[in-house]
Amino acid sequence: MTASPQPRALISVWNKDGITDFAKALADRGISLVSTGGTARALSDAGLNVTGVSEVTGFPEILDGRVKTLHPKIHGGLLARRDLAEHRHALETHDIAGIDLLIVNLYPFVETRAASTDRDEIVEMIDIGGPAMIRAAAKNHRHVTVLVDPSDYPRVLKTLDHGGVSETLKRELAGKAFAHTAAYDAAIAAWFAEDNETLPDTLTLTAKKALDLRYGENPHQTAAFYSGTADAGPGIATAEQIQGKALSFNNINDTDAAVQLVSEFGTEQPAVVIVKHANPCGVALGHALEDAYSKAFACDRTSAFGGIIAVNRPLDGASAKAMTEIFTEVVIAPDADADARAIFAERKNLRLLLTGGLPDPSVGGPDLRTVSGGYLLQDRDAGRIGADDLHVVTKRAPTEHELSDLLFAWRVAKHVKSNAIVYAKDQATVGIGAGQMSRVDSTRIAARKAKDAQAASGAAEPATIGSVVASDAFFPFADGLMTAAEAGATALIQPGGSVRDKEVIAAADDRDLAMVFTGMRHFRH
Repeated sequence: MTASPQPRALISVWNKDGITDFAKALADRGISLVSTGGTARALSDAGLNVTGVSEVTGFPEILDGRVKTLHPKIHGGLLARRDLAEHRHALETHDIAGIDLLIVNLYPFVETRAASTDRDEIVEMIDIGGPAMIRAAAKNHRHVTVLVDPSDYPRVLKTLDHGGVSETLKRELAGKAFAHTAAYDAAIAAWFAEDNETLPDTLTLTAKKALDLRYGENPHQTAAFYSGTADAGPGIATAEQIQGKALSFNNINDTDAAVQLVSEFGTEQPAVVIVKHANPCGVALGHALEDAYSKAFACDRTSAFGGIIAVNRPLDGASAKAMTEIFTEVVIAPDADADARAIFAERKNLRLLLTGGLPDPSVGGPDLRTVSGGYLLQDRDAGRIGADDLHVVTKRAPTEHELSDLLFAWRVAKHVKSNAIVYAKDQATVGIGAGQMSRVDSTRIAARKAKDAQAASGAAEPATIGSVVASDAFFPFADGLMTAAEAGATALIQPGGSVRDKEVIAAADDRDLAMVFTGMRHFRH
């Protein structure tokens, strides 16, 4: 740093974590300090000699601080190439001193947006001068070291003590700075896009790496977990891991599927979801979590081994004891009492995640997927159906008990990969068919799983006897309905809309089945 008689650092930070100690360390190394507004006051209060930006520019801060660093004496000092004689001459001609370090972080736009609905307040958190300085310094990174993250302060100090900041580190910090401003601008653009009824012409994304993963779906794939916006509600991205091994790519994907499904049931009645490979293999409501878990586990004892469990209320000792009787990868819950934590602690590898609450299934949001050379973006499926939305299409209407089970099965089917078939009885799944190319195959697989569960439990008959069936999309032919009837189902819920609806309804009437149409489908791919 030789561009000016004494190296200079310009400091202007909203997040002041560690800034006074860092500034003192810079001053101790012979670097003069220039600063703005509240940062200058904080450094001065700490006993440091600080030159205000207004003293450098000869112009006061105006417009309530909106304009303070947007000045040639600041940006000239940041952008001048010290290896070019004409740039050095320009600095001398206009009495501009070079700036060798820039320490800036930005107004808390994302945090303010998450906490406030006051548009004017949010707009004031759109930083202008900060991003301009960061980009200038990052562009000129061969001559200026730019820091946007307090965690980088110690290593910069270390390099200053060993010959100066290396070209490699300067380049790394510049890349980090551009990523910082890009994410900041993307968050602002996304906020403005919320005013539009249509999807944006330009898709801007911002996410921060939360976790490096050992590998992706398979060991030969690299992977990391990125968290989204600061206003994300309870869920996998905000959960606290209490114990267990590090989460894997598949753990995170499956756990998200489990917590999204369990949130469909709110908190009025204990609910348990068991997921395997992103599909539920058991879902139930009960009078207590232990009871709900027992019913969910009974649906498919084989698939539950090594599965993911999500619950909708704090875990207690009884439920924890039941859940640890077989190998389980992850348990996610709003909370867990001391007894539950002690029981889980005996299973060192089991991952326990606490969210503090549940996602709101009625809230939409972006659902983004990658394809070769592009992205698919849609609104998240926040569609919900209640009893008043159903249309009875058969001669026999469902009984009150059947109706309750139909609505339960419909909520589960929404989260099963299509083609999805869910048999349910007494507020518990008893057979699930997922991800088949043929709907009738899903119906048969679900019925077969119920027979397997019967054999495992020693029950007198499969639980599909007297059950109801939910289909995520219409039955294209009557064969799927007839398979369900042969398995013992008495009522069905489906979207309707097939050209063969009349044929399917007639088949239901012939077997005295009750059937309701929702008018809404839930394909999940």
